[in-house]
Amino acid sequence: MNELLPDGGTIRKLWIGETDAYRDHLLRLDRDSRYRRFSGAVSDEVIARHAATANEIGVVVHGFFVDGTLRGAAELRPTGPLFQHEAEAAFSIEQPWQSHGVGTELLERTLLSARNRGVASLHMICLVDNQRMQQLARKFEADLKFDFGSVVGEVDPPRFTALSLMREVLADNHGIATAVFDAQWRLFKPA
Repeated sequence: MNELLPDGGTIRKLWIGETDAYRDHLLRLDRDSRYRRFSGAVSDEVIARHAATANEIGVVVHGFFVDGTLRGAAELRPTGPLFQHEAEAAFSIEQPWQSHGVGTELLERTLLSARNRGVASLHMICLVDNQRMQQLARKFEADLKFDFGSVVGEVDPPRFTALSLMREVLADNHGIATAVFDAQWRLFKPA
């Protein structure tokens, strides 16, 4: 939570009612980014159905916003029963904002959320040719395993502490203030 983001962007959690923004972001991904995010070709309808699940219990989505528009996202999703302590992380960043540190910041926030939810094993699955994702996983000391055309990165977040909980609360409070400011700015922005 300390790297300067491009274009004055901010990172915050998506709140209830922002699944349309998530859907729109995923639909804006270029062909290669969409293919890498979903490990294959998917239709617009599949993306819309997936984005609609972002408010399910246990799912946390952090977004990278530029001028109030979602341009990148990191999704933390339990992989089994809610209290199984395993989750998967998936990332999507629109082309102009790739390779500018956005993925690093999104993964840092995702790891904090995973830690504070008791996730003991976080999986990041990507295609073998997705070097950016593998590099990002290595940056956070993920254990990479190659498996039938995919790479599975596993990170074991440390146990939560009072300090890690406070960091997430402070980030959430900042995110709420930013969301309110962005909404007001869009309402009063000259046309």
